[in-house]
Amino acid sequence: MTDKPFLFSFLWAALMLTYLLGDVLRIFSGDFKPGEIDGIKLSQAAWLGIAVLMLIPILMIIGSLLLNQPVNRQVNIGAAAFLLLFNLVGLPTYPSLYDRFLIVVGLAINVMTIWFAWQWG
Repeated sequence: MTDKPFLFSFLWAALMLTYLLGDVLRIFSGDFKPGEIDGIKLSQAAWLGIAVLMLIPILMIIGSLLLNQPVNRQVNIGAAAFLLLFNLVGLPTYPSLYDRFLIVVGLAINVMTIWFAWQWG
C-alpha cells in the first residue's frame, strides 16, 4: 500500500478538486450570482471565513506530508470529521443534483480519510 502521508495528500487534493469542480459547475450552470450566496450579499468577514474553510484541504495536503505520525493521524481525523459534519449539515441546502452528487463524493473522501487515519496506529 502507498505510504500514508502521500495517500492522505492525494485524498485531500481529490477533495479540494471536488469542491472546485462544484464551484465551476455552479458558475456555468447559472446557479451563481456574484457576491451572493442563496440571494444574500455577504460581508468581507463572511468571505474571509469561507476562504479559511476552503483552505483546510490545501493545508492538509501540506500537513499530511510534513507532520509526524501521531499528530498527522489525529489532524487528518479531526479535519476530515469537521468537513464531513459541515457538508452533511449543508447537503439539504444544495438544490442541484450535480451539487448533491459532488457533496456525497466529498463525504466519501472524508470517510476514507478518517478510515485510513484510524487504521494508521
